Amino acid sequence: MARPSFNLLMLLPPLLFAVFAGLAWFALTRENPDELPSALIGRPAPSLAATTALRDDPAPTDADLRAPGVKLVNFWASWCGPCRAEHPVLEELAAEGQTVVGVNYKDDPANARAFLAELGDPFAAIGTDRSGRTGLDWGIYGVPETFVIAPDGTILLRHPGPLTRDIVERRLRPAIADAE
Repeated sequence: MARPSFNLLMLLPPLLFAVFAGLAWFALTRENPDELPSALIGRPAPSLAATTALRDDPAPTDADLRAPGVKLVNFWASWCGPCRAEHPVLEELAAEGQTVVGVNYKDDPANARAFLAELGDPFAAIGTDRSGRTGLDWGIYGVPETFVIAPDGTILLRHPGPLTRDIVERRLRPAIADAE
């Protein structure tokens, strides 16, 4: 009686399925599966030298990012709906004494000033980046994006998307507390 032969190629489909299922499980169990990691975490914050003043005070400088205390750097635009939605959260943080540095991204300065006049101005310092160069240096994918900056100017956390009270409690406050 002839013994049936076993073809190793028959194992290939289940093996490929197992690899795919493992990768899918990993992607779906991350804290935020849509978030791309930032290569800047743990590195010095990029320069803000390309920003220009949006208000009567000077634009933020690199020295502002290395001043005492933890800072938030928020990239936003007046044309951005999610920026409008997160604005009350930024105002609450500023009212609590958190330093918030704003970078108005690829926006008309007059529209940006009108946005702040309508909704309030939570920014301790603010500059505008009409060309988008600063945003590229910081590695942003779009607006809004917020970075937590340590007192020495090191980036501790990047949050893409609008801030909510839940995100502030779960992500920003722990990063701020660790840096203080």
